[in-house]
Amino acid sequence: MISDNLESVRRNITAVAHRCGRNPEEIRLVAVSKTFPVLDMKEAMTSGQFLFGENYIQEAEEKYNELDDQVQLHFIGHLQSNKAHIAARIFRMIETVDRIKLALMLNRNLIQSGRTMDILIQVNIGRDEKKSGIGPQDTEDLLKQIAPLSNLRSLGLMTMPPFSEDPEKSRPYFRELYQLAKDLQSKKLFYDNKCVELSMGMSHDYPVAIEEGATLIRVGTAIFGHRQ
Repeated sequence: MISDNLESVRRNITAVAHRCGRNPEEIRLVAVSKTFPVLDMKEAMTSGQFLFGENYIQEAEEKYNELDDQVQLHFIGHLQSNKAHIAARIFRMIETVDRIKLALMLNRNLIQSGRTMDILIQVNIGRDEKKSGIGPQDTEDLLKQIAPLSNLRSLGLMTMPPFSEDPEKSRPYFRELYQLAKDLQSKKLFYDNKCVELSMGMSHDYPVAIEEGATLIRVGTAIFGHRQ
């Protein structure tokens, strides 16, 4: 089932990309494996999926200890600063950096371990008090604060818009994040301003996200099924 679901999602990514004039290879699929067992991840791996998204540090650490360098893990949940030492060891990318305290803790641990790490800035594009993320108006200042940190590379932005069953209701938020990224890119505030990452879109609205410029889409239910 997982293999079939992956193939279906990949076909859809390709079709949507071609429809809006984009190269499908510009779009990476993050299989959101939170709460699903390693066995399910291994099935996805047999179909060539090695990039996974995790929300919970303890669960991710257990999976990393079993799978190690076979997979690339992205952290896509709210990261507490006191768990930064674990995150700095096991993740390839943290997509949810939203405050300088967390960035400083990550950088300190990365220096100690001799690693560098790619990060995204999580932007609360819907200005929802119940969601994590920095306000759009404060994103520039945070990027400027992070820029001197030697072992962090700010590659782009990530967001989770207010949920709606109607994917079209996500479009204005994806479009706003894209425009924000373009503005920050013009000021050369990312590590690589020629290739800025945008992580946006989930199982129900990733086609809209692709149309609005997503380079990373986070898909769980459409691959692994509904969580218990």
